[in-house]
Amino acid sequence: MTINSGGGFETLAIHAGQDPDPQTGAVVPPIYQVSTYKQDGVGGRRGGYEYSRTANPTRGALEECLAALEGGPRGLAFASGMAAEDCLLRAICQPGDHVLIPDDAYGGTFRLMNSVLTSWGVSYRAVRLSDPVAVRAALAERPARVLWVETPTNPLLNIADIATLGQLAHEAGALMVVDNTFASPYLQLPLALGADAVVHSTTKYLGGHSDVVGGALIVADPALGERCAFLQNTTGAVAGPFDAWLTLRGVRTLAARMDRHCANAARVADMLAAHPAVAEVRYPGLPGHPGHEVAAKQMRGFGGMVSFRVRGGEQAAVAVCGRTRLFTLGESLGGVESLIEHPGRMTHASAVGSPLEVAPDLVRLSVGIETAEDLLEDLRQALA
Repeated sequence: MTINSGGGFETLAIHAGQDPDPQTGAVVPPIYQVSTYKQDGVGGRRGGYEYSRTANPTRGALEECLAALEGGPRGLAFASGMAAEDCLLRAICQPGDHVLIPDDAYGGTFRLMNSVLTSWGVSYRAVRLSDPVAVRAALAERPARVLWVETPTNPLLNIADIATLGQLAHEAGALMVVDNTFASPYLQLPLALGADAVVHSTTKYLGGHSDVVGGALIVADPALGERCAFLQNTTGAVAGPFDAWLTLRGVRTLAARMDRHCANAARVADMLAAHPAVAEVRYPGLPGHPGHEVAAKQMRGFGGMVSFRVRGGEQAAVAVCGRTRLFTLGESLGGVESLIEHPGRMTHASAVGSPLEVAPDLVRLSVGIETAEDLLEDLRQALA
């Protein structure tokens, strides 16, 4: 590959793992929509390929690109973000191990820990990761194998200090994993701040067009990468060739899209903060946000996600979700189009009744790249 390290972010996003096709000169890598490969004699794997669950050139191009963007030696692409999380945790943990997760973790992560990995003998504890004192105390109280970090968190947009938590985790003998889905590697580089591994739902900002489901993990230690690759092949939750190609296509415009997401979200947050129907706005770019200074230190921008609480309670929040016209009512996030949802009844319904339950009057926005004034007007009429 011509470019696999060095260069600016935009250059890597367009070129890392994506040389023009050597046979035709096509500037976009082809889709190798194939399950098996001709061998040059028994065991003679041409280019190392034998079966697409194990390796596929299109998936390999995506994995190389994502590793370059995150600054890690090994990247792996999966069928979903949850498949990436599951693979990483199974590669790191054994029965009897303990994991610390955010007390406002993504609902899918909580469900994986609470309903799947606990039956395998892995325990967990939810801790407020924006409070390093609480994290230090939790690590001292019971040794943890993994400190699982989200920043910004979903859906409360709390901020954790990656460098500080990494130091605490390593002092306690734990590995630190960062879910970088909300920020994307364009806004935040956890490995450079001390993380041992990064996970993504590539469905979100990396894909960016709401037309593909996928996940990825990037590791700092090549040996851990080998263990994860073994599990990826063994369990088979790999990204398909067309899904990998769609994600690569999205990555090429990530920088330009994220700049627009951030600019639009900042305008939306400012408008909501001044609106009489809004009780609270959660956006790290607002100076009053408790994690604003940390976010400004470790992020290039504040992201495209905004959450807010509606005066009038749960029914008022649900009504706002039903009245928008440009903001589509739907789960997921990170696409070019704007989405609105009610976390308590939608993405975080699995956390109802648990310590991770979100406020019933909370609304979450994924702010797209449409004309900003159109988005503001849509929210104003929905809140009226």
